[in-house]
Amino acid sequence: MKKESILQAVSFSVNILLISSLLLTLLGLAWEYSTHLYLSGFANAVLPYSSTPENKVAAILAWMQQGPARETDYYSDDSESRDPVDTLNYKELLSVCGTGTNAFVNLASAGGIQARRLLLLDAQGLNTNHVVAEVYLDGRWAIVDPSFHAILKDSDGNFLTKEQLARPEVLLEATRDLPGYDLSYNYEHTAFIHFAGLPVVGPFLQAKWNSVLPSWQENFNWAVLLERQSNATLVAGIFLLCFAICLRRMICWYGRKFSISPMGPWEQLSHAGVALFTAMPADR
Repeated sequence: MKKESILQAVSFSVNILLISSLLLTLLGLAWEYSTHLYLSGFANAVLPYSSTPENKVAAILAWMQQGPARETDYYSDDSESRDPVDTLNYKELLSVCGTGTNAFVNLASAGGIQARRLLLLDAQGLNTNHVVAEVYLDGRWAIVDPSFHAILKDSDGNFLTKEQLARPEVLLEATRDLPGYDLSYNYEHTAFIHFAGLPVVGPFLQAKWNSVLPSWQENFNWAVLLERQSNATLVAGIFLLCFAICLRRMICWYGRKFSISPMGPWEQLSHAGVALFTAMPADR
């Protein structure tokens, strides 16, 4: 009897997790669909419909620099907002390298351009000095700096990659005409996802991932997945849903082994609905 009551209590908790993760997944789907529609409409208004990727990138940078009036004050404590609705509509967020690059990447992706966020780290690889974007142009991942509204090129007008910009003389030439550019924003240490900044375990995780899978950051566009709140919500919901389903199957297996029938999630919902909407008997 004690074993059955424990199993039922665990089953109840897992059912709550299963139902909650399903609702979170549905919320993520609806949010991501809404965000996709918003970004598509925004991109259609800003980008030339039938133009080259370079001209589209130039159009986004021009819009960020000289576009129509936007809200100037962002009334929130979250200065690293990842919601495109915020980053595209508040001048204050567009002027910050992190949120400005998020806005650029989201808008470029909605316009059919391959773009991803790149972090420029300090010499120790612990802190982020600056955030830029990589855009796939002419068969290479070229560097675009949304904060300075520039596609970085050499003196011959060729697009520059992060590997080329890791050379100080190339960086100096490419940024010579960018007023106020800080040369500590260099490309000697870069990352797409920065685990090393996490306390205690960060450097260990970063080193292990880099040693086991050296190209793990290069092979997937993590920017849109992790730097858009709607997408992150959807991914978290799917992960929790899969985890809850696995737990549920383990409980069912354990219950069959001891001839115990744990309550299912839909049965639990049914009982909760009956308890919620059934009138309490009047006192006599």
